[in-house]
Amino acid sequence: LHRCLGAVVLDDHRTRFCVWAPAHEKLEIELIGQSRRVAMDRLASGHHTVVVDGVGQGDQYFVRLPGGESRPDPVSRSQPLGVHGPSEVIDHHFPWSDQDWQIGEPEDQIIYELHLGTFTDEGTFSAAIDRLDELVDLGVTAIELMPVAQCPGKWNWGYDGVNLFAPNHNYGPPSEMRKLVDAAHDKGLAVILDVVYNHFGPEGNYLGEYGSYLSSRHTTPWGAAPNLDDPDHADQIRRFVVANAIYWLDEFHIDGLRVDAIHCIRDDSDPHIAEEISDAAERWSMVTGRKSLLVAESNVYDPEMTISRDDHGIGFDAQWCDDFLHSVSAVLRPGEHHCHRSYEPGSDLDQTLRMGFVYEGTLRDQRGRRPPGPRID
Repeated sequence: LHRCLGAVVLDDHRTRFCVWAPAHEKLEIELIGQSRRVAMDRLASGHHTVVVDGVGQGDQYFVRLPGGESRPDPVSRSQPLGVHGPSEVIDHHFPWSDQDWQIGEPEDQIIYELHLGTFTDEGTFSAAIDRLDELVDLGVTAIELMPVAQCPGKWNWGYDGVNLFAPNHNYGPPSEMRKLVDAAHDKGLAVILDVVYNHFGPEGNYLGEYGSYLSSRHTTPWGAAPNLDDPDHADQIRRFVVANAIYWLDEFHIDGLRVDAIHCIRDDSDPHIAEEISDAAERWSMVTGRKSLLVAESNVYDPEMTISRDDHGIGFDAQWCDDFLHSVSAVLRPGEHHCHRSYEPGSDLDQTLRMGFVYEGTLRDQRGRRPPGPRID
């Protein structure tokens, strides 16, 4: 689906636009700098499509709603002026040199979490390339990029993204992100990307104006929840999320995804969206011959997360569990609480080091403290 939605360059002078906007009967593509608007055709599915001549790489556009509002494309590949500005047509073709690259086994990865805005003075994809040798010398085998989806402002951790398909313009154009991944692979470094599917940021979030992208049943402390379990419209939103996951693997050669706060993805469906992401990544790997790594950030240990799909688990390769962080904090800063779970100084750190975790739960079951037991992998 990622190859169909948004603006897809067909050749040097033609681009196809496709927008899912079931709330509207008519949409237009408003071409910036060309002083023209092109009407789109509405399909029964709620998708609006049109092929436009004279449009290609670098051209900017808005989607114009029936009320006259000009909005970014929900599947914009680039927002060069930020979350409120026009979208940019991007040709995904790139001269990759990593055809023989494969990520190593999960247990062999030494992962360096990297925020592009603070990793270098320039804070760009391009500048990060010049420091990769330092990470190799350090013994790192994989870099984990904190979220790059377009979010408001310049200085941002990235966890309130609203344009999930558009690399943050502050870090550079999409082509520079591809250069970073290609250069990392050339030096033997895998690249994992932090992705956020449990909420959208509040500023610049125009998705609700297009249709039922946002949930009316679930809320989150950070912003609107994706509409993943509505009986009428959730199928398309689920496809939207899965398409984004595969988009990074396919078009940017990302080796794996770290799914943020997976326990906060509000989804009462069966299967859970995490299972669909797992299935899609497995299918993509089988088709392309390239392995992919899935890491879940879970606030507690989830025994189902790393069980295979064949054995009725979620099928992720690893999980990031908060118990070590909070157990250390309880020793260093006793009496302070950084989450709703309580941690005991000393004993919880001892249990975490010996066993791997203190609290346990699944995506559907209540999460609670567990007595000491055998160490988990």
